[in-house]
Amino acid sequence: MRGTRTALRNPVAAFWLVACASLAAAGPARAEGVAASETIFPATTRAWLSVPDVRGLRQRFDRSPYGQLLADPTMAAFVDHVRAEINKNSKQRLAKLGLTLEDLERIPGGEVAVAAIEPEPGQMATVLVVDVTGHETEARELVETITARLLERKATVVTIAGAPAGLSVYRLPPEPDDERRKTPARERRVAFAYGGSALVVGDDAQQVGQAFSVVTTGRKDSLAATAPFAGVMARCGRDMPANAAPIRWFVDPLPFASVYREANPPLEKRKGPDYVTILGRQGFDAVKGLGGLVVFGAGGHAVRHATMVWAPPLPGRQPLSGESYDLAARMLQFPNAERMVPPEWVPRDVTGWSALNWDFQAAFAAAETLVDDVVGDRGVFDDVIASLKEDPDGPQIDVEQDLVAALGTRVSLITDHADPADPDAERLVVAIETVDEARVAATIAKVMNADKDMERKEIAGHTVWELIDRTAAIPELQVETPGLKLGGDRDDDGRRRRQRIREKEDKLLPHSSVTVAKGHLFIASHRDVLERVLVTPGGVDALASADDYALAVREIDRLLPTHTALKSFGREDDTILPAYELLRRGSMPKSQSVFGQLLNGLLGDGKPGSVREQRLDGSTLPEFEVIRHYFGTAAVGMESVAEGWFVTGLSLPRVAQEPEVARSPDTTAIER
Repeated sequence: MRGTRTALRNPVAAFWLVACASLAAAGPARAEGVAASETIFPATTRAWLSVPDVRGLRQRFDRSPYGQLLADPTMAAFVDHVRAEINKNSKQRLAKLGLTLEDLERIPGGEVAVAAIEPEPGQMATVLVVDVTGHETEARELVETITARLLERKATVVTIAGAPAGLSVYRLPPEPDDERRKTPARERRVAFAYGGSALVVGDDAQQVGQAFSVVTTGRKDSLAATAPFAGVMARCGRDMPANAAPIRWFVDPLPFASVYREANPPLEKRKGPDYVTILGRQGFDAVKGLGGLVVFGAGGHAVRHATMVWAPPLPGRQPLSGESYDLAARMLQFPNAERMVPPEWVPRDVTGWSALNWDFQAAFAAAETLVDDVVGDRGVFDDVIASLKEDPDGPQIDVEQDLVAALGTRVSLITDHADPADPDAERLVVAIETVDEARVAATIAKVMNADKDMERKEIAGHTVWELIDRTAAIPELQVETPGLKLGGDRDDDGRRRRQRIREKEDKLLPHSSVTVAKGHLFIASHRDVLERVLVTPGGVDALASADDYALAVREIDRLLPTHTALKSFGREDDTILPAYELLRRGSMPKSQSVFGQLLNGLLGDGKPGSVREQRLDGSTLPEFEVIRHYFGTAAVGMESVAEGWFVTGLSLPRVAQEPEVARSPDTTAIER
C-alpha cells in the first residue's frame, strides 16, 4: 500500500494498528458501559478484528516464549529497528487522520476492535471502536489534538444534519495519486465521535455515527446476530479457557475481497482473470465466513488457535457429500480418517510433515468448469485432456483413467532445509497416495519420456526423473524470416500455452525430481531430499518415533479426539532458520523457496528477473543458536464437519519437549 493512504481506509494497515496498540497499551477488561464490538458493528461487516482484554493479552504474550524472545537483550537493536519502521509507516498513513500510534497506545482501557463494513454494494467503510474506560481524560485530549491536526492539514468541516452529539466529520484534501487513477477514488473523510467510555473513528460518517449511537446497547442487526459469525465463534470458543484474553477475528472472504477491490481501485487497470468473481461463479461463495481465536499461554501451550471455515451445504443437500456444493466448489471434499500418522519413509529429523485427505477424483471432475472459466472459453479443459491423449508430440495418456483413477485420497508434504541456509536451502516433497502403483508408474514414465527436459536416473533401486538444470544453458539462436513460416501453425496456441505453464513450473521448482515408489507418487523440489525419503528404513529413523512429534500430536489428538482430515507437525526452529539467516545477510529477496518467491511477487516491482529491495535490516540479529531455545514445536489438526471445517493448532514451548517432562506440557513458565 502506498504510504500516503490512511490506515482506516486500509484494513491491512488497520489490522496492524490494532495489533500494535493492543500489545503496547495496558488497561482493564471491557467495562459494562461499552457493548461488545460484534454487537456494535452491523450485519454487513465483511471483516472484523477484536482484542477484548488488552492488558490480559499483553501479559500473556510477554510471558510466552515469543514475548521473551522480543525482550531478549540480543534482540533489542532489531526490535527497535522494526518498531521504528512500523512507526514511520504508520505515521505516514495516520497523518491524514490526525493520529499517531503513540496517541492510540495511551487510550485503550478495554476492547479495541476494527471492522470493514459494506454499507452499500461496492462501498467499504472502516470503523475503529476503542473502549477508553479509565483513560477518559487522555481520550478527550486526543480528540482535541485530532481536530487541530486535521485543520493544520487543510481538512474542512462537514456539517451533517441530524448527526448525533459528539460526532465530528472532516473532508480531506485529494491525494496526488487520485489524478492518476483509472477509476476515481472515493472522497476521503474522517469521522470521529467521543463520549462516555468510547471513542469511534472511521472514514464513513454514517457508519461512525451508527456505531457511536449503539456503543452501549448494541444493535439487533449486528454482526453477532449473523449465523456464520455466531457459528464460527461458538465452535472456536467451545474449549477455550474463559480468561484466555484472545485475539478474535472474522472475515466473509469473497464479499470482503470484492468490496476491498472496488473501494481501492489500482492506479493502473490490471489485466488477467477476475479471480474473485470467478470463484463466486464457481460455487465457492458457499464459504460464508471464516474466523477464530488466538490465545497465548493457555493450558501449557505457547500459543493456541482455533479456526472455523463456515460452509454449510446448500439447501436440501447432504453435508459431507460430493453434492454439498455446486460446480468447482465440489472439489472441497476432505474426508475424515481414523488414523493419520507419518509413513515410515518420513525421515526423523525433517523440519515438518503434513497430511491431507482429499478426494482427487472428485476434484478432477469438478475442475472442468473452473479451468474453462479462468481461461474464458468453454471446452478448454476437455481440449487439454484430449491433447494429452491424442497429440503425437505429447505423452499420449488418458489423464483420468491412467492417473487420477489410480490415486488414493491422501497427500503428504515434507519440509526440510539443507545446510548452509542459502537462498536455495529449503526443501519439500509432495507425496500422493496411489491405489495402483504400477499404473501410476507407467503413466509417469510416459510423461517423463516425452519431456526432453527430464533426465532419468536410478536412486536406491527406484527410477527417478530429474529436471535438467538449464540455468547455464547456451541460448538457442533463433532466425526470423519475414513472410516465411516453417512447419505450419498446427496447435501453436496449445504448444505456447504448455510452454508458458512449463516456464512457471520451472521457476517454482527449478531442480524438481519425480518418482513412483513406496505406494506414492513423489514430487520433490530437489533430488537430495527425495533420496533421503527413498532410503529411510523406518523404525527409529522415522519421524513417527521422535519424542517431540509424539508429544505435540498427542496434544492435537486431545483437542480433536474424533477423526481428522488433516494433521500437521513442525519444528519451529528449523522452520524459521533459513529465512532468519537470509534476513541477517540481507538476502531474503533472493530466496528460491516457494514462500520466498511468493513474497517477492507480492513486494517486488513485478518486472521479470528483478530482485526487490529487502525492507528490514537484519544485520543486528544475533546468531540463531543464541535464540533457538525460544522456539518449540507446532501441530495442527482439521476435522470436516457438517458446517464446514474446524481447524485447531498449538505450539509447545521448548521446555515441554525435554524427555524428562515429555509426558505432559510444562506449565511452570506459562500461565494456564
